[in-house]
Amino acid sequence: MKLAVSSDHRGYQAKECIKTMLERSGHQVSDFGCSAGSSCDYPDTAIPASQAVSRGEADAGILICGTGIGMSITANKIHGVRAALCHDELTAELSRKHNDANVLCLPADLIGEELIRRVVEVWLSTPFEAGRHERRIKKIADFEQSTGASGS
Repeated sequence: MKLAVSSDHRGYQAKECIKTMLERSGHQVSDFGCSAGSSCDYPDTAIPASQAVSRGEADAGILICGTGIGMSITANKIHGVRAALCHDELTAELSRKHNDANVLCLPADLIGEELIRRVVEVWLSTPFEAGRHERRIKKIADFEQSTGASGS
């Protein structure tokens, strides 16, 4: 799977651990920043990573900041992105099963590295259930189209 990953300075360490885990699992990882030791603003890395997902250059994205909130807000401004902030395995599973989330946002300051690893594993291995949920995702996509939101 092709994955776009990014973080701000608060999520840098977690991003580096996740990248290693993903690459060892055979995923192709594109890192959209940030670099070690440099303070940065989360939109500067969330936008290009989310655009890669929107354009189909990546199958999914994983974005990490201190709380995950800024990354989630930013990613959801990009056309075609359904970003979910997840704090545990259950929210990760449901974000995929019910919402077909294509971007996972994580809070580096709020959950430890081991839980982050488990959340990523669950999120990547959980398929979209479709069924009744498909109708809801279509309503979101239809609204996005009708408002002309592009973001990409």
